[in-house]
Amino acid sequence: MSAAAPGNASNLFDFKSASLTLEAFLLKTGNLTALESALTERFGDSPDLFDGEPLVIDLTHLASLDVTVNFNALIGLLTRFKLKPIAFRGGSPAQARAAREAGLAEAPDSIAAPARVETVVQEVIKEVVREVPVEVRVEVPVATAAPTLIVDKPLRSGQQIYAKGCDLIVTAVVNHGAEVIADGSIHVYAPLRGKAIAGAKGNDQARIFSTCMEPELLSIAGTYRTTENPLPANVKGKPAQIRLDGDRLVFEPIEP
Repeated sequence: MSAAAPGNASNLFDFKSASLTLEAFLLKTGNLTALESALTERFGDSPDLFDGEPLVIDLTHLASLDVTVNFNALIGLLTRFKLKPIAFRGGSPAQARAAREAGLAEAPDSIAAPARVETVVQEVIKEVVREVPVEVRVEVPVATAAPTLIVDKPLRSGQQIYAKGCDLIVTAVVNHGAEVIADGSIHVYAPLRGKAIAGAKGNDQARIFSTCMEPELLSIAGTYRTTENPLPANVKGKPAQIRLDGDRLVFEPIEP
């Protein structure tokens, strides 16, 4: 294979701006054992919520604290939950230095307009093209809602439906042992007898609706309730909605 002629580099590669949507993981502790327990409690029963999604570790909460973070272990922990940490933001000088040593790029705090966040990513490019000292501006737009996912068939025990990035509407019965999950709200226009997990990625404004509320488990943004704690009589087996008020679930009947 002949070598490319000098001066023809532009024919072989180029750099262009790209639009990416990144999740931010707000880290509130350096205790990875406690963090692992919390992640397992929240997502352990739903391992398919994430699929190698790129992640920014937000150290803002730890910046004023004398906390040492083992970033190599943290990256390994998040990877187990199918998340891909690629950058960090915030943090003390020592925390930022440790994050860089673990291979994370630094994403400065946003100073752009609300519609988008512009981030300069240098370290990632240096890892890919070490001989090209170049800054690449990456525009990270605010995520927009995806179309609603609609399911019009009954869900049997063992079946799971996940509405990633959107609301979920089910027009048939969700039987015992079935599981419906959504990043947004869940609407079941039939008996809801299985598990319903709304706001799966932390959306505390999500709600759960059903024309016949009889669930095995309800969860909104990580706050959950099981059959061990019976539903109020005015919503059990009746049209009702569930919403989150602070750290507690509120049950309200839907009047005809």
